[in-house]
Amino acid sequence: MPDNSTQPYEEQHFIDTGKNVWNYSILTDADIRNFQAGTHYSLYEKFGSHSIQVLDRWGIYFAVWAPNATSVSVKGNFNDWHNFEYELNPRWDNSGVWEGFIPGLGLGEVYKYHIRGFGGLAMDKGDPFANFWEKRPLTASITWDLHYDWKDAPWMQVRKKHNALNAPWSVYEVHLASWMRPDPNDEESYNTYAQITERLVPYVKEMGFTHVELMPVMEFPFDGSWGYQGIGYFAPTSRFGSPQDFKAMVDAFHEAGIGVILDWVPSHFPYDAHGLFMFDGTHTYEYADMRKGYHPDWNSYVFNYKRGEVKSFLISSARFWFDQFHVDGLRVDAVSSMLKLNYSRTHGQWEPNEFGGDGNLEAIAFIKDMNETIFRDFPDVQTIAEEATDWPGVSRPTFKDGLGFGMKWMMGWMHDTLRYFKQDPWYRQFHQDAFTFSMMYFYDENFMLPLSHDEVVHGKSPMIYKMPGDEWQKFANLRLLYSYMFTHPGGKLLFMGNEFAVTTEWNYKTELPWALLQHHSHSGMKDCVRDLCHLYRNEPALYEEQFSNKGFEWIDLSHRQESVIVFRRKGKKPEEDVLVILNMTPEVRRNWKIKAYGKSAWKEIFNSNDAKYWGTGDVFNPEILVETLDEKNKLFEINLHLPSLGAIVLR
Repeated sequence: MPDNSTQPYEEQHFIDTGKNVWNYSILTDADIRNFQAGTHYSLYEKFGSHSIQVLDRWGIYFAVWAPNATSVSVKGNFNDWHNFEYELNPRWDNSGVWEGFIPGLGLGEVYKYHIRGFGGLAMDKGDPFANFWEKRPLTASITWDLHYDWKDAPWMQVRKKHNALNAPWSVYEVHLASWMRPDPNDEESYNTYAQITERLVPYVKEMGFTHVELMPVMEFPFDGSWGYQGIGYFAPTSRFGSPQDFKAMVDAFHEAGIGVILDWVPSHFPYDAHGLFMFDGTHTYEYADMRKGYHPDWNSYVFNYKRGEVKSFLISSARFWFDQFHVDGLRVDAVSSMLKLNYSRTHGQWEPNEFGGDGNLEAIAFIKDMNETIFRDFPDVQTIAEEATDWPGVSRPTFKDGLGFGMKWMMGWMHDTLRYFKQDPWYRQFHQDAFTFSMMYFYDENFMLPLSHDEVVHGKSPMIYKMPGDEWQKFANLRLLYSYMFTHPGGKLLFMGNEFAVTTEWNYKTELPWALLQHHSHSGMKDCVRDLCHLYRNEPALYEEQFSNKGFEWIDLSHRQESVIVFRRKGKKPEEDVLVILNMTPEVRRNWKIKAYGKSAWKEIFNSNDAKYWGTGDVFNPEILVETLDEKNKLFEINLHLPSLGAIVLR
């Protein structure tokens, strides 16, 4: 448990030595103990740079952890980047913390730490706790204040119901730089946070998505990493503006009734000279043993989860985004790589844990503590794991020996579903087991169904070209896939551009090909996804029991040869049940009979073959004939017309 004893600021040790840096501290003994124990979860309030007043003098207080340094100085434009003019003071307690107050220094100053490290190695580092950085390719930190007058109190008061597991979760995944650019083909051309807000918020609202997920916005040096190799764990990227501009964007999403999820990467970091790697000349933030500390897939370095200071750093970062930026969820990247010591490593490249297994016990403990802390302090948010193995209990509570996440990406569903839809429709009859397999293990976790950026890059082709057939069939197949996704139990995630069937793989250097929307095939796809989002939100049967076996029932799996699949989605009120019928072949099936219990009257509320979606529009069910087969047991036979490669939903 954290040590909560405190010592008032005014009683802190202070010595005016006449030097440029006053020997002053806002860190208490309890802060240091908790920091070292891995139980300090708000380090951002004490570390980094902070504008404070000491003895009636305003200035900036700095605190940085560099345990193997022999000296640490602050340098910047304010002193022409001289190395030793503003030397910080080492704490007396051998904690490795260097700190001090520079009177007269203001906000908006660029700075770095000049560190004399192990073996006399000298380096200039950005501040790990900086709230604002220079716009890349510049690499200095900026003294800043995060004050902002939030206007989202109405959302914050009710967001618990929006972020609950029995609420609809339709997530629009966005890469802010390439969603839309001032110059579509110039990778150096960025909209500001304000311009993005003006365009993106109304678009997401119109489409009916409940949440937006932003690919990493924490400051990062290289655009080609898409943000997944970051250096600023406490700063939104300056590519688009200031931290306050980012807060205003979150505010606007909340005003529109849309939750905000951020991608967060506690698994690894890059080797950029101004970042965390070899921070004080030694392996400070990363494991020293490269069998654990180096990531072969991404040429990056793995956090040392055994070190209390690193654990405090990471959990503080997670809390920071909830506390200071009002976000509604963190999607935690690359969890599989954290859990497994042998992840992407062959024999001899890894060492078993103390029990002879392949689990990284320190990373597991960190993940559990992180989730427990988040849900304790912010019970109305979610954490979501990108985890691709069969690790048990990822989204189960830690008191049930789970990892404690709220949800987990359902990678198996994604792979099986895309494999099925790539089949020639006439051969799908031989692959029905692969299609239905997801429900065999669905209740093991709280799953989110992802069709993410990873599925439309690196030669995997855009979604539309994963589909078989001629042009009309490709679009019909994709509408059918999305209809299945939005009526399958679980949360949904769709990457930007997928909603209007972009015809190229995603390229972070350009913008989405919005001109495609002049074609009915693409605008119709967009309208179909919009209507599916609203269908999902408006039908309680599609979300109220989405993580419970009470919410789903197979109705007809016996027509393999025809590849017609029927299932029922159930909410808390039986009268609100819906039936979903999927015709996986190009053959129109008229007067198709379905036997179902419960209701004697049904109405078609969605048809993926609607002409407004670029379907044929000639196979639909304005009036549905229902025959009573067993009045006592309420068994009825429903007579329907099924469109080619179509999905219909009945209520």
